Amino acid sequence: MKKYLMIIAFALTFVTGFAQEKKQINEEDYTNQQVEMADSFRDEGKIYVVIAIILVILSVLVGYMIKVDNKVSKLEKEIDEIEDKKQLA
Repeated sequence: MKKYLMIIAFALTFVTGFAQEKKQINEEDYTNQQVEMADSFRDEGKIYVVIAIILVILSVLVGYMIKVDNKVSKLEKEIDEIEDKKQLA
C-alpha cells in the first residue's frame, strides 16, 4: 500500500512540474509597483479578514506546540523518576 502511495505522490509531483508554463520576463515586470490582488483586498476591507485568519491559524499552531511540549516534558520527568527508582533498587 505504501509503495503505491509513493508512486502516486512521485507521479503527481512529476506532472505538476510540466503544468507550469514559461513566461518571458520583460522590463515592465521589474518596474511594476502595483499588486492588484492586495490593492483590491485593501479597498474592499478583505485584507483584515485574511490577516485575522492567518493570526488565528498561527496562534492555534503555537498553542498546540506548547501543549505538546508540556506533555513531552511531563513524560521525560516520569521517565527520569522511573530510572532513579531502578538505580536505587
